Amino acid sequence: MKYIDEFRNPEIITTIKNKIFSIYDNRPLNFMEVCGGHTHAICKFGIKKLLPEGINLLSGPGCPVCVTENNYIDKAVELSRREDTIIATFGDMVKVPGSKGSLETNRHSSESLHICYSSMDALRLAEANRDKEVIFLGVGFETTAPSIAATIIEARKRKLDNFSVLAGNKTMPEAMRTLLDAGDVRIDGFICPGHVSTVTGTNIYNFIPEEYSVPCVISGFEPIDIMESIYLLSKQIINNQPLVENQYKRSVKAAGNQKALHIMYEVFENCDSIWRGLGNIPGSGLRIRENYRSFDADHKFRINITGGEENKDCICGSIMRGINKPPDCKLFKTLCTPENPVGPCMVSSEGACSAFYKYEK
Repeated sequence: MKYIDEFRNPEIITTIKNKIFSIYDNRPLNFMEVCGGHTHAICKFGIKKLLPEGINLLSGPGCPVCVTENNYIDKAVELSRREDTIIATFGDMVKVPGSKGSLETNRHSSESLHICYSSMDALRLAEANRDKEVIFLGVGFETTAPSIAATIIEARKRKLDNFSVLAGNKTMPEAMRTLLDAGDVRIDGFICPGHVSTVTGTNIYNFIPEEYSVPCVISGFEPIDIMESIYLLSKQIINNQPLVENQYKRSVKAAGNQKALHIMYEVFENCDSIWRGLGNIPGSGLRIRENYRSFDADHKFRINITGGEENKDCICGSIMRGINKPPDCKLFKTLCTPENPVGPCMVSSEGACSAFYKYEK
């Protein structure tokens, strides 16, 4: 199949639905997706309504903006208050609330905050404004880390010493291990992220079936992709053969994108990282290596922010652990809406609260 409408063909979806029902043995199953794109596709296309009642889909920590901790937001806000600084960021970071408000509420001028579509946009901004410090907010998973690394390499080539990155990228496997070790909810299978896997390849998930006997299926984002992934997970459980399967073969290769990985690890190295809702996860962050430290905003500006408190009424953390769903939050659709987000899961286009608000009726 080549075209989007083929991956939304009702007849094929019905066939896969019938295959799921035919093998399902009525045991309760929790499948967790750890990609915000999957969360929105599941809600948008009504996937839950096509499944047996006992198959429950949980939204995990698959939204990079949502798992970004208050401390990072507070640092970005503090940097944005500098008169000689432009904060360059993807749009969904602008409204994320930290303990001192969001970048939007702290904006002191129209020029101090710039929405961009890529890190290279931020680099061009630095080139055009040599009298300003341009700081790019490097938030994301393995998907965006290679392009940010390539931008830092290019900044050094162009000798743009007014450009830096506030590094906030995180890596997915360590978070998945943390979820399994925590045992807050039983996870019977993972719908693994498609975009992350195009970079990393499939082997990063091997420890999950090998050490935890939990099945994994890397999925695409269309209804047929997700339904087939749920069928493959169900089949692994019925056959008691947990492994890593790649449903998204049209985009994901076993070895991933080696060139992207090489660029990523030329600039970044693994470090401990705090995830909103999950706490400090060893080895799950990406910090800028010493060789490129002059482009590290943390190092360059020495912003020391500690103790950024979370909103006690917001349950984004437990939603991303699969313990709760958005409607369980007393703020959902009342005080917390896309126009007035209290928590990051409502801000981001990949957040679970945003998906439920938009599609779940």
